[in-house]
Amino acid sequence: MSAPAVDTTTLIIGAGFAGIGTAIRLLQQGHDDFVILERDVRPGGTWRDDVYPGAACDIPSRLYSYSFAPNPEWSHTYSGSNEILAYIDRMVADHDLERFIRYSHLATGMEFDEATGTWRVDVAGREPIVARTVVVASGPLSTPGYPDITGLDDYTGHRMHSAAWDHSYDFAGKKVGVIGTGASAVQIIPELVDAGAQVTVYQRTPGWVLPRLDRRITSATRQIYRTMPGTQTAARRLWFWGHESVALGAVWNSPFTRVIEGVAKLNLRAQVSDPWMRRQLTPDFRAGCKRLLMTSDYYPALQADNCTLITWPIARICEQGVRTVEGIERHFDCLVFATGFEIAKQGTPIPIRGRNGRVLADEWSRGAYAYKSFAVSGYPNLYFTFGPNSGPGHNSALVYMEAQIDVIVTAISLVRDRGLKLLDVHRPAQNAYNRAIQKRLERTTWNSGCRSWYLTDDGFNATMFPGFATQFIAQMRSVDFTRDFRAVAGDEVSLEVCSPSLA
Repeated sequence: MSAPAVDTTTLIIGAGFAGIGTAIRLLQQGHDDFVILERDVRPGGTWRDDVYPGAACDIPSRLYSYSFAPNPEWSHTYSGSNEILAYIDRMVADHDLERFIRYSHLATGMEFDEATGTWRVDVAGREPIVARTVVVASGPLSTPGYPDITGLDDYTGHRMHSAAWDHSYDFAGKKVGVIGTGASAVQIIPELVDAGAQVTVYQRTPGWVLPRLDRRITSATRQIYRTMPGTQTAARRLWFWGHESVALGAVWNSPFTRVIEGVAKLNLRAQVSDPWMRRQLTPDFRAGCKRLLMTSDYYPALQADNCTLITWPIARICEQGVRTVEGIERHFDCLVFATGFEIAKQGTPIPIRGRNGRVLADEWSRGAYAYKSFAVSGYPNLYFTFGPNSGPGHNSALVYMEAQIDVIVTAISLVRDRGLKLLDVHRPAQNAYNRAIQKRLERTTWNSGCRSWYLTDDGFNATMFPGFATQFIAQMRSVDFTRDFRAVAGDEVSLEVCSPSLA
């Protein structure tokens, strides 16, 4: 049987931040034989889907952007979802990426052919695509997550999720129940209150809330950034080091953690006058164990005349509303689930079959793992952005993602330029790395005892990186393709692969 024709050197799954960033870096390194699969009809990823009222990033815009694609046009310190989506569109336009993107192409599974050193990627309703290398850039924040509550499907009123917002629904004068008080909820609730809805907020666990000091960026400042790009680079570096210092209290339980908690308590006391409500809104876990919340609008909204905070646990969802454990059932015109996403801490977003028929979902069934977050032994020529243990708790995800993308582009260059059939990480190197990572995680706030989306049900942390962003960047720049990878060309002929500089 003849080998299948290779359709492309590199297949990128997803046209969000990760996929677009990977494509730009490939072009900048002289690669133009790649295809981007996007399940939707336009790029944007989570920022295309998260268009609920008040949607914004809690990382400053200067930092929530790529260093290789600066944007001098940010209008505020913290930009809203529309402006972030416009930034993604601008990157697509500036680098002429539309020619590489195949819209309405949903990847449904992939399998490695060891004889040819290629991946066959199945696409819903279309012919499979054969690629030499694959980048899974679909991201962890892509599938809406619902809570495990009895009767979830019994509710007969209007229902929506923060990641699938119904903009045609008029909230004015409606009774609305909001389930969730995390990062999306604290942005949505003030908007619903302002819209005139009768809002009831169901809180399972209060979070540590810090004020979000947003301000408009003047036209003069934007003009300086346009004409003198070095000033924008300097501003980005200042924001980076400011956020890097937060790790001292947010990543590890230290005296700096008490400082974060002290600021949050002062913020709570300044904004909430009622002592009982302050008690209800005070967490019983260390700051950083769950995601820190950045908002200056949430506490005032909770105290509005048309808002009610419920802290009784939910017993079940009923046909007309929500019943809590004390037996009270409240009826609503609409239920809003601000409950985040299904994070792939276990399993995989699509079926992935590697060498010798191994299935990655089986290997990740007790928690995902990888070598330095981007490659998994037994799955050659396959790379992940925002892979296992690459999540930041204090800095911009794009800083981490940029470091991953650079090493991924280096790996793709090795496969292409040296004619490699496969480039596969050694399992001992992967195991040693993950033993060290899990040991370091034991000392972090995330593993200090609270329940969060960072952990699997049995407490395995497959999500976060236990250190500074500078440490993560150094880790990615120190990837040793000579020592930690097996390179094969032709018929099982090992090659000596030099480890290129990733600086």
